[in-house]
Amino acid sequence: MPQHLHQPLKAKALIFDMDGTVLLSSAVFERVWRQWGERHGVDAEKIIAVAHGRRMIDTAREVSPPGLDPEAVTAELAQQERDDVEGIVPIAGAHAFLASIPADRWAMVTSADLDLCLIRLKAAGITPPAILITAEDVTVGKPDPQGYIEAARRLGFAPSDTIVFEDAPAGIAAGKAAGAQVLVIASMLKPETLGGEDWATDYTGLTVTVGADGDLTIG
Repeated sequence: MPQHLHQPLKAKALIFDMDGTVLLSSAVFERVWRQWGERHGVDAEKIIAVAHGRRMIDTAREVSPPGLDPEAVTAELAQQERDDVEGIVPIAGAHAFLASIPADRWAMVTSADLDLCLIRLKAAGITPPAILITAEDVTVGKPDPQGYIEAARRLGFAPSDTIVFEDAPAGIAAGKAAGAQVLVIASMLKPETLGGEDWATDYTGLTVTVGADGDLTIG
C-alpha cells in the first residue's frame, strides 16, 4: 500500500468520513448524478467536480437549473442512491483497521443522510460507530468544520486532539478548519496532487497502537 506519513501520527481519537474514506461508492454517486444531468441538460462533469464530499442539498442548490426546486432534486436523487448499492465495497484494510480502534475513540462524519449512511455501511459490511454525524446533524455542510467539531465534542476531546480521515477536498478543508490533523485516504485524489499532506491509498499498511497514556498512534 503506497503511503506517505511525515511521522507517526498521535491523537486521542479518530474521526472518519464515509464515502471514499472507508468505503467506495463513487460508482453509485456518479451514476445517479450523470443520469440526472443528462435529463436536465446539466454538464455531468461540472456536477461531479463540485459534488464529491458535500451534502447533496448543497450540490443541488449549486447545479439545479432555474425552475427546479433543489429540495425536490435532493429528495429524488437521495431515494435513487438509497435504492442503488451496486459497486459499494469497503476500502482495502478498512474492516481490520476500524476494528482495532477502541470503540469509544472513533466517530464518523458523513455528508450522506442517516438512511443512506446506514444502507451504504451495511452494503460494505462496516458496523457504524456509536457516534455518527450525518447531513441532518449539521446546519452547514463540508467544507464547513461544524460536523468534525461536533464529533470531537461528542467524543469528549478537542478537535486538535483528533485525526480526521478524509478523501475529498471539501472534507480535507473541513478537518483542517476544525483544527484537527488530517490523513488523506487517496482513493479518488492522486497522491501527486496532495503536496505535503499525510496520505495513504488504503488501510492495509496502517496500524493503530494504544499507548500507556491512552494516546492512539497511527503508523
